[in-house]
Amino acid sequence: MTQIVGLTGGIGSGKSTVAKLFGELGVHWVDADDVARQVVEPGQPALASIREHFGAEILTSEGSLDRAALRAIVFKDPAQRQWLEQLLHPLIRQELIRQLAPENYPLPYALLVSPLLLETDQHKLARQVVVVDVPVETQIERTMSRDSNDQTQVERIIAAQMPREERLKKASEVIDNSVSLADVQRRVESLHNRFLVAFA
Repeated sequence: MTQIVGLTGGIGSGKSTVAKLFGELGVHWVDADDVARQVVEPGQPALASIREHFGAEILTSEGSLDRAALRAIVFKDPAQRQWLEQLLHPLIRQELIRQLAPENYPLPYALLVSPLLLETDQHKLARQVVVVDVPVETQIERTMSRDSNDQTQVERIIAAQMPREERLKKASEVIDNSVSLADVQRRVESLHNRFLVAFA
């Protein structure tokens, strides 16, 4: 039976970079952020519910979700964030399970990449939890340059996620992503070989 390895880390920690390195080794991976976008595409029932709840101003002129506008609302108001999570988390989990179905991958394990792996029940799908870790200052710096968010907004997002120390305590394995890409690559290859043996 094929096993699931969960890959997580705070915003700006470099989860996607690490996932791509596993992908280059032939590992099938599914990104919960991609799935979160898929479940709110135009025509999906979730988008209609979000529009009804928050109003048309959270849509772009093309009718798709304005994620930045929605993020600004929910990270200022915990009750609104909770409403959104209760709507989306079950839909995301269901779609993740579908995309991680065994016929989709060739190796004894697949990767579930999720920023909220440990904050939601997604971690129950995983046999091992790999945490991609960088200092909080690095998270802020990377996210500001990548998403054009201001520092206050990024700090709010980090505060809404599990604290770094707690995340590290829950890790089966840690990948330090504040080192060189070559070092990260070596660490990924080492873990990959270990998982192949463990799940064979």
